Amino acid sequence: MNAPFDPSLLTAQKFAVGQPVSRKEDPVLLRGEGRYADDLNRPDQLFAVMVRSRLAHGIIRGIDATAARELPGVRAVILAEDLDAAGVRDMPAAAAKNRDGSPTPRPAQRPLATGRVRYVGEPIAMVVAETSKLAKDAAETVFADIDPLPAVTTAAEAAAAGAPLVHDDAPGNVCLDFHFGDIEKVTAAFAEAAHVTRLSLRNNRVVVCPMEPRSAIAEYHAEQDRLVLRLGCQGVFGQRALLSGIMGVPVEKLHILTGNVGGSFGMKASAYPEYVCLLHAAHSLGRPVKWTDERSESFMSDSHGRDHEMVAELALDASGKFLAVRVTGHGNLGAWLSNATKIPPTMNAVKNIVGVYATPLIQVTTKCMFTNTTPVGAYRGAGRPEGNYYMERLVETAARELRIDRLELRRRNHIRPEQMPYKAPSGMVYDGGEFPAIMERALLAADWDGYADRQAESRARGRTRGRGIGHYLEVTADAGNEMGGIRFEDDGSVTIVTGTLDYGQGHASPFAQVLAAQLGVPFERIKLLQGDSDQLVAGGGTGGSRSIMQSGGAIVAASELVIERGRQAAAHFLEAAVADIEFSRGEFSRGRFSIVGTDRSIGIMDLAERLRREVGLPDEIPRTLDISHVFKGVPSAFPNGCHIAEIELDPDTGVVEVVGYATVNDFGVLVNPMLVEGQAHGGIAQGIGQALMERVAYDDDGQLITGSYMDYALPRANDFPGLGFESHPVPARTNRLGVKGCGEAGCAGSLPAVMNAVVDALAEFGISHIDMPATPHAVWQAIQAARP
Repeated sequence: MNAPFDPSLLTAQKFAVGQPVSRKEDPVLLRGEGRYADDLNRPDQLFAVMVRSRLAHGIIRGIDATAARELPGVRAVILAEDLDAAGVRDMPAAAAKNRDGSPTPRPAQRPLATGRVRYVGEPIAMVVAETSKLAKDAAETVFADIDPLPAVTTAAEAAAAGAPLVHDDAPGNVCLDFHFGDIEKVTAAFAEAAHVTRLSLRNNRVVVCPMEPRSAIAEYHAEQDRLVLRLGCQGVFGQRALLSGIMGVPVEKLHILTGNVGGSFGMKASAYPEYVCLLHAAHSLGRPVKWTDERSESFMSDSHGRDHEMVAELALDASGKFLAVRVTGHGNLGAWLSNATKIPPTMNAVKNIVGVYATPLIQVTTKCMFTNTTPVGAYRGAGRPEGNYYMERLVETAARELRIDRLELRRRNHIRPEQMPYKAPSGMVYDGGEFPAIMERALLAADWDGYADRQAESRARGRTRGRGIGHYLEVTADAGNEMGGIRFEDDGSVTIVTGTLDYGQGHASPFAQVLAAQLGVPFERIKLLQGDSDQLVAGGGTGGSRSIMQSGGAIVAASELVIERGRQAAAHFLEAAVADIEFSRGEFSRGRFSIVGTDRSIGIMDLAERLRREVGLPDEIPRTLDISHVFKGVPSAFPNGCHIAEIELDPDTGVVEVVGYATVNDFGVLVNPMLVEGQAHGGIAQGIGQALMERVAYDDDGQLITGSYMDYALPRANDFPGLGFESHPVPARTNRLGVKGCGEAGCAGSLPAVMNAVVDALAEFGISHIDMPATPHAVWQAIQAARP
């Protein structure tokens, strides 16, 4: 099933693969007819409000809900002991092994805190009432008697000798002691190096901030003994598996439904305590229960992103060739493990740090630490942007230290096309890429040679200008089983059924383009079903820039099964041998089965209709063209590109403005170039936000002091210049569509491009490094400290 790219898929048809087709869902959404989780209401529903810890760390002496339960309209106050009595299990915590082979600690996280609270915002109770206002009022009366304990909020603090323990069964607050690489070889390479560049790099913690906060409605259908949960997530098949395990019910007793989802970026992939409490409440009360996060609450309750403290080192020989790269440091996981927090600072750093450069050796040594903060989860890229950021900052710094032109240093170390397939020291095998050509084209797109004039113009206005490169390569998520379902409906439409899930990307059009190219069915008749767990037999959800590779591959494989089934049916109706039936899907023939060498044929849509109404067919003839297929998945792909950013900063205020931005990207075959460009723009925007303004901050007691948009800065439209986008596609050789994924690449290129540009501007003041975010205050302080 994993045959190489098929160039015949690319045609000039209006809706073919490679055409910029508008998003199918946009007319509905623009009319305000979308249905997000909070838009939904169920008959006779109740409303839930969470009671959360106001302390970052403390011993729970008792929780008094007497006053709340006595208020009119309150139907229940659910505490930890209620969940215990119902047999609700712990939240999931993935197993792993330390570098010495020992198992990592897996502290038992209850959906509602038991014994101790470990971060501000941790849920300790849930109030259910007839209205949302009544539930809020009642929640205010729940009294939590908690004795405060010392808290730690950064990974470095947690690793210090004598630091307060977040969990008694995690000595030294270490969740995972991770190591990758040959220490002896890497140490020898650094010892023999003519030059070593070393940087201390802070990857700042961010709030995810999707447009739609989390919301869910739980129901219990007693007649079926079945729970139903409607929510926004990244994949209903995986969400069902997680929640059925926590609730202790078979998967067939749990139905997950997802409609429109207003963004996630990794955060909504996890199961959360609120969903568990809702399901329990609906079951125990026999009525639907709805909960909606408020924005200020979501700053504490949703998993955060990033938060790594690393020392990155690059060893070079006398000619500037890279010998080895080494990263050592800590990843902050927050208080619990339920959001798959260990991968970004460990294996995803390993896979992504080499990027586009021929680097013989790598070493990544990371301690993942528990802290008294909101758990950290996946955030757009989940370690991929971080790996590229470390390497590109090292390259830029090494060039400055060695007085080698930054372009020349990259040219000396690029992996060249003739080296493909290239086995990186991470173990990943790049199947193709033209990294030198992409950089040269990006230099032209950014008018690199005209920079001096723009720099002089900035100086004339009292501004300092800088430019930076982010030449990235990221490794998409691993292969996994994915459903390829195709249904020919009674109304003449065709439904694609898939286990990935669109939370803003616009899957409906590109998936339909793939199906139309495969079967020749009319694009306008194709529908997408993705958010109903009852309809799925497999599904890995959407994440890791894998959807078009996995769902696209599943559609291709399922289409081939439809064609084979159609050949059998067409042979019967056309009175011919199956071997004499051919299928064509050209621009004018659409999808047709015909007898070779004759003009006798039947269209695929007509064939599907005839099978629906025909009776008395022989046993060997299929009754339908419908297919429900499990696709085994394809290997990771390697999207890559080169971003070039130009910034201006005001030395008197520290304000940084991005004034120019060019990109050239290799995403393989672009199924829908318009949507790919939009995905790149979104990732760039989030990268610029992290680089220049976003930062989660806690005080010494673990209180969140950036808990609203009054304290936490997000970029706005006027913070961006025009974001240039050009494509230099090199089709992937490991999947039929030749695609590489694009959802997270914008961050991978923008973090290093912007920060390299900021440091380039600050070099005028003798400053060689500044950490993200380069806020006006941080930049101004750095300039003041550097001045005599």
